[in-house]
Amino acid sequence: MSDSVIIIGITLVYLAMVLAVGLRARGQSSSSLEGYVAGGRHVGVVILFFILGAEIFSAFAFLGTPGWAYQHGAPAFYILAYLSLVPITIWALGPRVAKLGRERGYLTQGDMIADHYRSKPLGMLAGLIGVVALVPYLTIQIAGAGLLFQAATDGMVPFWLGGLLAFVVVAAYVFCSGLSGIGWTNLVQGVMMIAIAWFLGLAISGRLYGGVGEMFTQLQQQAPEYLTMPGATGMGWGYFSTAVLVSAFGGAMWPHLFMKFYSADSGRTLRKVSVFYPLYAYLLVPLLFIGFAGILAFADTPLERADTVLLKMVMEVADFSPWVIGLMLSGALAAAMSTGANLAHTAAIVLVRDVLGTTVMKHASEKTTVGVTRWSVLGLSLAAYLIALLNPGSLVMILLTAYGVIIQLFPMVIGALFMPRLRRASVMAGALAGSLAFLLMEFVWSSPLGWHAGVWAMLLNVAVVAAWQRLDHASRNGHPVATPSSH
Repeated sequence: MSDSVIIIGITLVYLAMVLAVGLRARGQSSSSLEGYVAGGRHVGVVILFFILGAEIFSAFAFLGTPGWAYQHGAPAFYILAYLSLVPITIWALGPRVAKLGRERGYLTQGDMIADHYRSKPLGMLAGLIGVVALVPYLTIQIAGAGLLFQAATDGMVPFWLGGLLAFVVVAAYVFCSGLSGIGWTNLVQGVMMIAIAWFLGLAISGRLYGGVGEMFTQLQQQAPEYLTMPGATGMGWGYFSTAVLVSAFGGAMWPHLFMKFYSADSGRTLRKVSVFYPLYAYLLVPLLFIGFAGILAFADTPLERADTVLLKMVMEVADFSPWVIGLMLSGALAAAMSTGANLAHTAAIVLVRDVLGTTVMKHASEKTTVGVTRWSVLGLSLAAYLIALLNPGSLVMILLTAYGVIIQLFPMVIGALFMPRLRRASVMAGALAGSLAFLLMEFVWSSPLGWHAGVWAMLLNVAVVAAWQRLDHASRNGHPVATPSSH
């Protein structure tokens, strides 16, 4: 039996197990809109911990994290830095969001925004921004799965087929089971990916260099520029710091994370999750080890694509058995699929409820809405798969670009939760100005000072909101609105 056959066999068994768990989680609640979207609003600490963990730890974690450590060195620690701030946003926003959702029936960001500002177009704008940001994020997961299959099977399973297999399994259980299927599969896959990551991180550094400490000692002697800022590629403190801020504050704005706040059985549950959430970040530590190990291993023959460093280390350098490679592929697929399921689920809900629900499906029944949402899971996943076939560049850079768009929702969300005086016209103008500025700086102009463009766009967003509020206040004071008592 060839090595590739063993690897494919182990992986197919794993995919079948995940599919069985996801389909088995389907219950009566999955047939209602609230059950399909929010799990009936009774998700507890353990399942919610793994759901929210899977929001962050994806193909980006297994491929992008070691890729950045290999390519840049010390700047890769921005990932750990921003993850230390994410629990603050969960603690501060989560309980308030869950309470409002339970009281007023919110299921999406757009629901809350449209209701608070009394503006369905604003809710639709938030939904459009969400979908535009979510589809590239979903593309990362599918592209990651394709790369994993292709490399681990030495091309026996090509990129297009590997991505297709992962897409079909995820789409099937999300289509049938909604959030319940996502929760239980994320629990299984979370345990799997943590165990595999630590095994690989310690085994690779031990086999090649005699341990983690000895590996960094050799790195300090042979390539010390990778261990200090600005790293080997000259990433300055400006980009590092602004990438941390954009990722930390933008993270809470992602619809697939924000909407899980609605599913919690209480605000206390969310606060417990926020306390334990940093434990999930320990998954990234061994993956960073692998990236740093690759700096030494490929010093003479640099890799063409940094995101493949984990695969190259496992397949070609460390000389693991096909059984270990099969488990590695399963663990990495777990990361891609667990996040992909959340993204496909959320993008479909946002598209149907916030965009189509305010236009062509304005009078649709709940049963019709659930049905269209299920099929939208398949449609959006297919769109992301087709984009993935274009073989996009760095997974981390795709993600950072998506963060720059999604963070533009921050002022309107904060206004809806804590600043009732913010008016819909000002937050809409700010979001549009910020999004346009970000896209121009990202694809047309260069970002000033080498900062992440999302920060400049966010500053413009806030400035436009503040200026609009001031002009609106001055206008109202200069020209009072007539009331019945003034006649």
